[in-house]
Amino acid sequence: QVQLVESGGGLVQAGGSLRLYCAASGTIFSINAMGWYRQAPGKQRDLVAAITSGGSTNYADSVKGRFTVSRDNAKNTVYLQMNSLKPEDTAVYYCNAYIYTRSYYSGRNYWGQGTQVTVSS
Repeated sequence: QVQLVESGGGLVQAGGSLRLYCAASGTIFSINAMGWYRQAPGKQRDLVAAITSGGSTNYADSVKGRFTVSRDNAKNTVYLQMNSLKPEDTAVYYCNAYIYTRSYYSGRNYWGQGTQVTVSS
């Protein structure tokens, strides 16, 4: 059984910062990409940022220059540093990871439960 547990969301004023954390636990053989998605009310879930096991990153255009994704492979943890937050960043943020549980034949996507980020104007 694999779990992704997120923390770090909350309420912040526009221009402020938050740091999200997501730790994977359980039976883990290896983790490929990890990342963050977000979903605002009435909208689809979209990619915010992702990072491979080798450290290559990918960002949504709307967050480039403001958000930074990083990971600690030894701790099976991914982080999202969010600076210069805007009201339009308000959403539920979901952690995502492609995890191999017992071998490279047993991989699939896993999702966290989501953490609310609210940016007030």
